[in-house]
Amino acid sequence: MATSSFFVVLAATAFLCNAAPLDHKSHGETDSKCPLMVKVLDAVMGIPAGKVAIKIHRQAQDKSWQLIASSVTDDTGEVHDLIPEADFTKGMYKVELDTKSYWKPMGVSPFHEVAEVVFQANNAGHRHYTLAVLLSPFSYTTTAVVSKAHE
Repeated sequence: MATSSFFVVLAATAFLCNAAPLDHKSHGETDSKCPLMVKVLDAVMGIPAGKVAIKIHRQAQDKSWQLIASSVTDDTGEVHDLIPEADFTKGMYKVELDTKSYWKPMGVSPFHEVAEVVFQANNAGHRHYTLAVLLSPFSYTTTAVVSKAHE
């Protein structure tokens, strides 16, 4: 048990060291085009998790969730340009990753069908968010890199 926990922590550390936001040239002309970026890593294979379907929801006044964007991770396990800068306003957001569809082609039946990350955005002024997610069939771990816009 301790050995497997050590390897999960080691894999997460390696992933998170590489989860910092990319330089501006690699994901658009300016930082302003990418206020929310998601990066996903397959903890079992130790590779970026490509083709993970992602949905972004914003909480409405009545506390219901409104779908505002959707996309799929590329071969590097990343999704950029999920939401325009002007639409990424202060509020509660939910990022939903379709983990069941990711694991199914590999013949794996995961414990969770979706991984959800719910967070408050821009409550301390406008920020940019890189959400890093480490997936395995029976767990997921997340972290966020939050920076001032245009930093």
